[in-house]
Amino acid sequence: MRSTLGLGLLLLALASTATYAADGQAPLQVVVSKDKQSLVVYDGDTVVATSKVSSGKRGHETPTGIFSILEKRRYHESNIYSNAPMPFMQRLTWSGIALHASNSVPSYPASHGCVRLPNAFAKSLYKMTGRGLHVVISDRQIAPQPVSHSFLFQPSEPEPQLLSDATLRPAMSQIPSGNVEVAMSEPAVAAPAAHAEDNRAPIRILITRRGERERNLDVQAALNSLGYDAGVPDGALGTRSTTAIRAFELAEGREPKGRVTPELVDALFKKANLPPPANGQLLVRRDFTPLFEAPVTITEPEIALGAHFYQFQDIDATTGKGNWFSLSLDNVIPKAMKSRLGITVDDDALAYNAATRVLDRIQMTAELREQVEDVLAPGSSLTISDMGLGPETGRGTDFVTITHPSKG
Repeated sequence: MRSTLGLGLLLLALASTATYAADGQAPLQVVVSKDKQSLVVYDGDTVVATSKVSSGKRGHETPTGIFSILEKRRYHESNIYSNAPMPFMQRLTWSGIALHASNSVPSYPASHGCVRLPNAFAKSLYKMTGRGLHVVISDRQIAPQPVSHSFLFQPSEPEPQLLSDATLRPAMSQIPSGNVEVAMSEPAVAAPAAHAEDNRAPIRILITRRGERERNLDVQAALNSLGYDAGVPDGALGTRSTTAIRAFELAEGREPKGRVTPELVDALFKKANLPPPANGQLLVRRDFTPLFEAPVTITEPEIALGAHFYQFQDIDATTGKGNWFSLSLDNVIPKAMKSRLGITVDDDALAYNAATRVLDRIQMTAELREQVEDVLAPGSSLTISDMGLGPETGRGTDFVTITHPSKG
């Protein structure tokens, strides 16, 4: 049973039958509502703490979207606004958006883009969170809901054990604090069969539409398969790649423009005897670092995906299965992006079962599903969005999805 007796009970990971995140804390999530000027901390769908906030005022609106805590500092001074103090700062973007304490937290938007918190609550929240914890900022009040769907990942089944591991695995209370190293390469010792001691960091999964970067990846890989040296596929068309494109065009009797066009992609893929490129992409990060990525298929591509966030937690130590909780955000897609992606029907975040209906439209190979489930851990998350890898996603970040940018 889920407890509402306070945060202290939520942190009793060693005594619980559920598996917690690698840092020993429950995989909480923070939801900020701009219309209510409120902040709620959730464990799944259970409210852990609440507070009023003050978000960005007109001209400096706080962007809405899906973020994670990138950096924490007990005392920080703004390098944008005259060294203004920002105690208990928890950074959400490297461009300057953060949660922080303030002596001025009116019940209306008043900041220059950050989310101001009352001093006492900011200190309390600082103790609850860790780097990588998700913060969702929404125009309207939303709350996580339990969600069940066959698409949602579950940890892969452990390898069957020939011998009991009862004498090989110490009791949880006997494990010392700090990291625990396991010699996985030793053939004489069987790996633990249960997921209860899984101390891997959670992964971040993004499913989005393939854009220019992914198209360039396809082109580079196809050129290499035909013997044209486009370099290591990275999605960036440097001199090596453009030279390879021109060489292919010359060999095919085409004008050597060195540019990626739909006509070039079509000719290149036919020559390489490859199926047309997929229209979706799944990307995985862990500890703010890219892990792997692969194409997926999005059916009904003319309908917007919207912006949906799912968090995985509460793995049962007996079954090895966990629970997913979802949030659906209002999403604003620029007209130019809609035209480029061929979107003609908007998503409705308020529609019945919006968070599950979008899952019906994602198709992937069994091999890719297995690859994801092999690294799935408590606290992992999935974001589905039309917006792709925005400018806030980069080195030292999880996937940052902006659903409504700041006007400041």
